[in-house]
Amino acid sequence: MMRSVFLLLGALAVGCGGASGATCPTDSTLTYDNFGRQFFASYCDSCHTTGTRPSLSTLAQIRAESTAIDLAAAAGPSSVNTSMPESGTVPSEAERLRLGEWLACGAR
Repeated sequence: MMRSVFLLLGALAVGCGGASGATCPTDSTLTYDNFGRQFFASYCDSCHTTGTRPSLSTLAQIRAESTAIDLAAAAGPSSVNTSMPESGTVPSEAERLRLGEWLACGAR
């Protein structure tokens, strides 16, 4: 049920600007270890580790949800998506840009 809600939010984001449109620069140095792990610990894990929402506690889970994450939380030249997180501390636009880049690079 909550996965459907999350995907619906992503679909709504498409109608309002959609995916960040980020691309992977050839010189990107972002990895799960130097960016992703801390980003998700800071902004996502409080709601996305257990329960009815999609779990985002492993790299494999993040990769599986990367399109929805991009639609809800990342930034790039096409848009700045801010529907996630729903509450609490929110990432800066610069952090959202790095998230978009990291996802565009395959969340390695």
